[in-house]
Amino acid sequence: MTTSSRRILIAALAVVFGLPLVLLLYLSVSTQWHYPALIDHPFTLQHWHWLLQGHSPLVASLGLSLGLSLTVGAVATLTGFAVSRLLAYHTRSTYWLLLAYAPYVIAPVILAVMLNVYLLRIGLTGTVPGVAMAQLLITIPYAVLFFYGFWNERIRSMEHLVRTMGGDAQTVFLHAIWPAARGLLAVCFFQTFLISWFEYGLTQYIGVGKVQTLTVMVFRYVSEANPYLAALAGVLLVTPPLTLLLVNRHVLVQRIWSHKR
Repeated sequence: MTTSSRRILIAALAVVFGLPLVLLLYLSVSTQWHYPALIDHPFTLQHWHWLLQGHSPLVASLGLSLGLSLTVGAVATLTGFAVSRLLAYHTRSTYWLLLAYAPYVIAPVILAVMLNVYLLRIGLTGTVPGVAMAQLLITIPYAVLFFYGFWNERIRSMEHLVRTMGGDAQTVFLHAIWPAARGLLAVCFFQTFLISWFEYGLTQYIGVGKVQTLTVMVFRYVSEANPYLAALAGVLLVTPPLTLLLVNRHVLVQRIWSHKR
């Protein structure tokens, strides 16, 4: 591929992926918009003033979504990492691994109905811990499947080497496992964070409208036929994932350059 063709492709991809973001920003400062007039209508910053002054429920939803997704991502990543090691080292049966696919075989609505029966009995329906527990039941299996292939013969040989040199469990982790796993841990955390961040079905059903994450608020404003507040909530919804994506890319680029040097 020539340089000019590569530039054209990059420009086309930038337009395709950037246009929805531009549209969200456009609608968040619009009011009384009627098709087909694109710019012949009033523009306002009152929605953003409403948000920045702290009067908007989106502020609380943003904090709730960040806390919930960060917690679910961290717990799912660490738990999946530990469970995948147990499955890889201490059992030869693949039936235990097949159980990790169970949450993805069942339709999300049916899964939410099944979970809600037990959450109702322990009083967690309509609460943040209940929603977090429901999300962990789909993110932990994902993390287990993600890390299962990591525990290969190379990692086992490195662990054995450190042990034969007198290393304890902490030394094995720091010098054999951590250098090879830290990149995968970051990627898995990013993926499970996104699963929790954009989850709607389980959150809406288990939360019964009381746990109003940003995703729930977007659908709420859409159902209320308020595209301007929906666009504002959409901008907030895509900002943290894009930030994490840029940070992840920056870290990967730095590692590539460090390895080349």
